[in-house]
Amino acid sequence: MSDIFQEVDEELRRDNFAKLWKRYGNYVVAFAVLIVVATGAYSWWRSHDLQQRQAEGNQAAAALALAGQGKYAEAANSLTVLASDAHAGRALISRFEAAALRSRAGDESAAIAAYDALAKDTSVDPIYRDLATLMWAFHALDTVDSQAIIDRLAPLTAATSPWHGSAMELTAIAHLKAGDRDAARTEYQHLTDDLTAPQSVRARAAEMVAALTS
Repeated sequence: MSDIFQEVDEELRRDNFAKLWKRYGNYVVAFAVLIVVATGAYSWWRSHDLQQRQAEGNQAAAALALAGQGKYAEAANSLTVLASDAHAGRALISRFEAAALRSRAGDESAAIAAYDALAKDTSVDPIYRDLATLMWAFHALDTVDSQAIIDRLAPLTAATSPWHGSAMELTAIAHLKAGDRDAARTEYQHLTDDLTAPQSVRARAAEMVAALTS
């Protein structure tokens, strides 16, 4: 008797399963296909991304090889092209390297413009924008109004900025170029007393305080 009930139970299960499959079978198949397609697409993307990164690495190496040969302008041009369509990290590094190479090629105006563009690019992380501002100020000392440099560096001289030591030193130099020895000495003294500033920067600042005081 128990066998009959078991057969009936199994028959009901099969009937219920058939009804469920008829109602939801298409969704199950579609979901399975979606998983297969997504897995394949992800594998393709990983492979494509790896190939692209390898190509970018080769382009960067070729540009740096040009720089090693003293062809700084050509290397900068190559890195600028690479930065236009490379991954974000590679693009950022390439832009900084290109700016530095513009300077080594003797084109300070192009270097200043490149750093300025980086500093004002809101898509770049603030810490790197601040670094670009610092580099802009360094290269602009001889050609840009000293007060403009001082004003632009002001936010970077705050204790919360990771670049504040270098920003204070450049600010002091800008004061000197403007002929304001007192302001420069004050800035150098603050830097000398700043225990969070790099030791090398503090040592230079102390030497400048002594020179400006004598």
